[in-house]
Amino acid sequence: MPGGLVVFIILIVLILVLLASCIKVVPQANAMVIERLGGYLATWGVGIHFKVPFIDRVAKRVLLKEQVVDFAPQPVITKDNVTMRIDTVVFFQITDPKLFSYGVENPIMAIENLTATTLRNIIGDMELDETLTSRETINTKMRASLDVATDPWGIKVNRVELKNIIPPQAIQDAMEKQMKAERERREAVTRAEGEKTATILVAQGKKESAILDAEAEKQAAILRAEAKKEATVREAEGQAEAILKIQQANADGLRFLKESQPDGAVLQLKSLEAFAKAADGKATKIIIPSEIQGMAGLVKSIAEVAKEDK
Repeated sequence: MPGGLVVFIILIVLILVLLASCIKVVPQANAMVIERLGGYLATWGVGIHFKVPFIDRVAKRVLLKEQVVDFAPQPVITKDNVTMRIDTVVFFQITDPKLFSYGVENPIMAIENLTATTLRNIIGDMELDETLTSRETINTKMRASLDVATDPWGIKVNRVELKNIIPPQAIQDAMEKQMKAERERREAVTRAEGEKTATILVAQGKKESAILDAEAEKQAAILRAEAKKEATVREAEGQAEAILKIQQANADGLRFLKESQPDGAVLQLKSLEAFAKAADGKATKIIIPSEIQGMAGLVKSIAEVAKEDK
């Protein structure tokens, strides 16, 4: 093979390699910052791009996805002079590749230092108890401060979270004792409320039982009174009915006697029978009508005649 042909082939291969190196494809969620002769030229987005060989170069490849950085615990001092350690998690996204490339030398280190100083400023205005119960407030303040500070760097801080708040061991022991005492207090209160409720329920049960007993006794007394009243009424009605029947019998006897029109002898005999009943030995004084006296003498005479006959 002639030497000139070999040189030509080598040149062709070099040209093809050079052209291939000048073709750049930017993938999704990425960007490239291009410089020409050392100065900023353009920011390439998604797609295929061509650069001038030996003049243009890719200065920086930038990831546009949201990124998360977890910073190591930072020592902070509260308003009441308690030293604690807090580690934070920052969620950020690059919005301007040019500012991100030329704004700060080391953006991640800058964000970490900025986070630490901002955290110290916020915690320094809060006491320990407030710090432990105000995570959301601290997160909101830090996000707002970091977002403003990182805006010239082409970075958007979307969220800041306090991952851990680590107080000193003495404070942790005191908090545990406090929580234990609080749990024991709640237990005692719950037990006392249970005993109180049980006592109230027992008292209410006794009260309702006494009320029911009183109601039962009342009803029994009413029933006994009504029964006695009914018996008295029935007895009175029976006596009245008996008297009525006796009077009716007497009236009927008189009526029958009147209708039979008895003679004098019968009347005298009835009078004598009545006298005999009256003189049964119980009376101390007897007043005898004149008619009966005559009748008695007649009876005596008849008795004497009967004796003589014998």
